[in-house]
Parts: sequence; structure tokens; C-alpha cells
Amino acid sequence: MLIYKIFRADEQAEFERKGATKGAPIDLQDGYVHISTADQVRETATKHFAGEDDLFLLAIETDKLGDELKWEESRGGALFPHLYRELRTTDILWSKPLPLGPDGHEFPADIP
Repeated sequence: MLIYKIFRADEQAEFERKGATKGAPIDLQDGYVHISTADQVRETATKHFAGEDDLFLLAIETDKLGDELKWEESRGGALFPHLYRELRTTDILWSKPLPLGPDGHEFPADIP
């Protein structure tokens, strides 16, 4: 199963440079890396990245994350994937720009 992380351009650049990250400021604050499913990622973009350009969408295969990936209740009672270790560049299946269009962020066609 694929899950998704959104990074700002500076967060993405630092991630690529270091090869691992404990995440964005909200991740550091909460003690885990926030990730979203395909069904959740559009709402995540709208709620937490509204009007922001220069974003990247990273796809992660859940099988690569092992026992450090926990499914925990969050907004609206939905289960969200939370990673309790650093996210590593080797965990990433692909990374693509997530441009801001006139009607919000423009996701790749293969994400419902």
C-alpha cells in the first residue's frame, strides 16, 4: 500500500541532502512523522498547506517501514499512518512536485 508525505521545498532539499529526516516542525513537535493515505492526502494538503506552492509529494510503500509505522486515530476518528523513526530517502518510492493550481494543489492522476 502506498502512503504519502508532503514536504515544502526547503524540507525536501534538506531531506535529500541528509538522506533522512525526523520530519517537518509539526512532526518534531508530535514525536512522529505524519503521513497520509491516498484518501487522506488531499484533505491534508488543503488543511495544512492551503495556498502554499513549492511542495513535494512523496510516495512511500508501507511494507518498507516495518513495526515503526503505527496506524492511529486522528481527525474525524480516521486512522492515519504515523512513523516513529526517521524517514529515510531509501523509504521513498517516488517524489514529485505538488504544484498549486487555480483550484488548489494538483495531484498526480493516479491518486484518487
